[in-house]
Amino acid sequence: MAAATILLLLLAATVASAADLSVYHNVHPPSPSPLESIIALARADDARLLFLSSKAASPGVTSAPIASGQTPPSYVVRAGLGTPVQQLLLALDTSADATWAHCAPCDTCPAGSRFIPASSSSYASLPCASEWCPLFEGQPCPTNQDASSAALPTCAFSKPFADASFQASLGSDTLRLGRDAIANYAFGCVGAVTGPTTNLPKQGLLGLGRGPMSLLSQTGSRYNGVFSYCLPSYRSYYFSGSLRLGAAGQPRNVRYTPLLSNPHRPSLYYVNVTGLSVGRAWVKAPAGSFAFDPSSGAGTVIDSGTVITRWTAPVYAALREEFRRQVAAPSGYTSLGAFDTCFNTDEVAAGGAPAVTVHMDGGVDLTLPMENTLIHSSATPLACLAMAEAPQNVNAVVNVLANLQQQNIRVVVDAAASRVGFAREPCN
Repeated sequence: MAAATILLLLLAATVASAADLSVYHNVHPPSPSPLESIIALARADDARLLFLSSKAASPGVTSAPIASGQTPPSYVVRAGLGTPVQQLLLALDTSADATWAHCAPCDTCPAGSRFIPASSSSYASLPCASEWCPLFEGQPCPTNQDASSAALPTCAFSKPFADASFQASLGSDTLRLGRDAIANYAFGCVGAVTGPTTNLPKQGLLGLGRGPMSLLSQTGSRYNGVFSYCLPSYRSYYFSGSLRLGAAGQPRNVRYTPLLSNPHRPSLYYVNVTGLSVGRAWVKAPAGSFAFDPSSGAGTVIDSGTVITRWTAPVYAALREEFRRQVAAPSGYTSLGAFDTCFNTDEVAAGGAPAVTVHMDGGVDLTLPMENTLIHSSATPLACLAMAEAPQNVNAVVNVLANLQQQNIRVVVDAAASRVGFAREPCN
């Protein structure tokens, strides 16, 4: 066999070793118009932003909240749990560590498929003395009970999620992602929900954060802290993107920027943004507007759950001013939902909207595709700048680069090397 053929086979085998899962939209567009759909979906961002901007309860606390404020989850992946395998659609969440699933029996969980622990031969309840229990902020063992006792109660915990809360028990089982089977994976088994279930993931959540409970931490050398995702556009509801686990098969044309560590929120993927530009003009944001400060939570987070990118007030004001200056819409600008820079496209020359570029450490210049920057109405000649100011009811020092701006971009997380990279890719 020719050496070139052998090399091709080896390369194919290497790529095939990566777990590659399809990423699906989880919410049907509320409207046939992309603009109206995004406005509707973005109404849930406030709860998500509150979760991302919340700080640890005290300087000594280093664990992030276990449940995110994602409402509703925008993207899901198909996973398997148990032996024999039970199929579930798990919400994709890069800012949460813990994986959890709605389990049977549960009378108050959302309608839909539930994981049945009793039907899995590989399921095991984890006791309160388990090393996982404090990480999930579970209830401690009774003080009068021997920690080595076989009769220890199961680790139980309860957590808020959006406008509800859930009660869960800690267990472990085989998690299947693509062709990979991950034995003894620790996760929360939800047995009860208090409050409305509208905004809860219907079947569960896959935690892709940086903390000790996350998929990356629990899989160790299997994926070596590397994964990537490519999100399909909201305009392509019936198409899927992908979640790729491990270094194999990742694109080579990736530009990386260092990840920053916040000890109070260790799960979040912080990056150092050095500035923004609109077209060829730099945005004149006040000095220090993008500065990273772990004590206050200030900085920029890459997040898969927030719908539209939010900038702090001084950054967004400067961005909006430069964008409006270059578009120069004759009739001015109107507000619609979260957007305040909407204009009549009939009055602006074709190609008149400038590109927005996010500049980061390491020489990364992420120029957003036009469909990630400007959203058009299909019913009227109207388009809006697809970004907004951070709401005033949250810790408004955090910038969030959200999933609308990440669509059709391969985002590569290399937690082991403490870096995140970007490469243009048609994900649909």
